[in-house]
Amino acid sequence: MAAQKINEAHEHIAKAEKCLKTGLTKWKPDFDSAASEYAKAAVCFKNAKQYDQAKDAYLKEAEYHTENKTLFHAAKAIEQAGMMMKEQKKMPEAIQYIEKACMMYMENGTPDTAAMALDRAGKLIEPLNLEKAVDLYQKAAGVFENEDRLRQAVELLGKASRLLVRLKRLDEAAVALQKEKNMYKEIENFPMCFKKTTAQVLVHLHRGDYVAADKCVRESYSLPGYSGSEDVVAMETLLQGYDEQDEDQVYRVCNSPLLKYMDNDYAKLAISLRVPGGGGGKKKKAPAAPAGGAGGAAAPAEEDDDYEGGLC
Repeated sequence: MAAQKINEAHEHIAKAEKCLKTGLTKWKPDFDSAASEYAKAAVCFKNAKQYDQAKDAYLKEAEYHTENKTLFHAAKAIEQAGMMMKEQKKMPEAIQYIEKACMMYMENGTPDTAAMALDRAGKLIEPLNLEKAVDLYQKAAGVFENEDRLRQAVELLGKASRLLVRLKRLDEAAVALQKEKNMYKEIENFPMCFKKTTAQVLVHLHRGDYVAADKCVRESYSLPGYSGSEDVVAMETLLQGYDEQDEDQVYRVCNSPLLKYMDNDYAKLAISLRVPGGGGGKKKKAPAAPAGGAGGAAAPAEEDDDYEGGLC
């Protein structure tokens, strides 16, 4: 089967080369047909799992689409070349091709396609290189933002913010979260603004900046529905506990459902938060903890009831 597909691929390449020949009756190469034959050759190589040859065929297809001034199709072919690198686990090369394709999509006036390709590239590289994934997600968000597609932009910013937290680049995470919150406010998704305020507080407290954390909560009072919400009750309680170095109070809030069921990166910030000079952990179990509870894994005491159902 593979051998048959490889033979078919070479037949398509021969046809492509024939399309490019000129003579007395044919003055110009037929770039369109050549590109089409290389595309067919690439698929045959791909089906035969000859990914390196498939990549070369896609790059040839891109070359002749470029000659033919069909840049969108050239970009698609280059993106496919990147996917062939991905099949060979050559992720840095794959990302280079996809980024090149994105530049061409932008030049061709199809920014949405560019942003979606950058998002795909981010997902590909994320397991191997978080820093590069952050860069790709932020670029994709920027493209969507320029197109006034804020819902798509803010989703990608959210991915970048979470990875910045995972990388412990908390200063940058704080800036990214503020931008996220501003976008959610612009599209009037206020419940998400509340969640981003909680994330901001956790990031700022891990940075040791109580003043910035408190400011985020104060500013959020202007958001419709924030005053009196379970979110603000939790944050006021957390800030009070942190300020007063009350480890038990901080522990109870950080282990409440509202915080424990946030996105994983923020939940980890919550359960690892310690008060300044608190000795690295809560001093005593909450009064109503079950007798057989396992330390930090025990269910929080009845004070947690204020925060139950945190995700609505």
